[in-house]
Amino acid sequence: MSASEPVLSVRNLTVEIGTRRGTARVVNDISYDVHRGETVAIVGESGSGKTVSALALMRLLPEPPARVGGRVLLDGVDLLRGSERELCRIRGHRIAMVFQDPMTSLNPVLTIGQQLVEPIRLHLPLTAGAARDRAVEMLHLVGIPAPRHRLDDYPHQFSGGMRQRVMIAMALACDPEVLIADEATTALDVTTQAQIVELVAGLQDRMGMAVVWITHDLGVVAGIADRVAVMYAGQVLEEAPVDALYEDPRHPYTTGLLASVPTPGIDRPHRLFAIPGLPPDPVALPPGCPFWDRCAVRGEPRAEFTPQPLRPVGSDHQVACSCAGPAARHG
Repeated sequence: MSASEPVLSVRNLTVEIGTRRGTARVVNDISYDVHRGETVAIVGESGSGKTVSALALMRLLPEPPARVGGRVLLDGVDLLRGSERELCRIRGHRIAMVFQDPMTSLNPVLTIGQQLVEPIRLHLPLTAGAARDRAVEMLHLVGIPAPRHRLDDYPHQFSGGMRQRVMIAMALACDPEVLIADEATTALDVTTQAQIVELVAGLQDRMGMAVVWITHDLGVVAGIADRVAVMYAGQVLEEAPVDALYEDPRHPYTTGLLASVPTPGIDRPHRLFAIPGLPPDPVALPPGCPFWDRCAVRGEPRAEFTPQPLRPVGSDHQVACSCAGPAARHG
């Protein structure tokens, strides 16, 4: 694989989930690439399809009720076409994931050491003693004091931030090429959030891995991402380098998200901007633009809108909007 080719390439990924009310189309034909050493952030409101898309590309959704389509290429190998045996060799080794809630992701009746050693023994040719040493090394790497002693502790004996560090250690134990961090700082205080972001960035520099960072926190995105994909109603509505997205957002949804972020040190004479309305029901998606009902700059009736593909609006900047232009300012 040449240096210019992505380590992870997602192409036309779709996820449909059968429900009692009908089929929910929760991920709609999304595509993006991630290169070695690069961080791509996927942002959007809760329910936009961020986490489901990550679970789908890892083949962690139960099928049925989920139906997953498209291609997910890891160094040219399509993860959606491999057998379960092949996936077991890849997941946790070449591609790994840090899940949202470490307290529910860690097994409460197994020690941290047991949970760390298991994937190391599965993927690396190490003895039990060497695997335990590797687990100690990983806990030290993520900043947990007295790591050899803490191996014999249970998840409830760790704070929220320390549990998240354990999850990161588990994900990185086998030196993955791609790390997916799903809301890795959501339930943490601001100081611990900053520590986790700094930790992942430092480990990325050290190991050269690609990172997909899933979050709704645009403050985190500004400090860690190289490129950003903005998701809404299961679609990518805008994709751009992080500086371009913050300096010149083109989609009304992106400008609304940015306007709703409080800026320290700035006196606002009125309340923060809030995007009106709610995201559409995935079981009954509207025709045309999914953001039309909430859009501040819409012009034509919905009937005149057609689905918009991502189109270039600048250097490495794409947007799916028929009226995309200079950013519409809010607030």
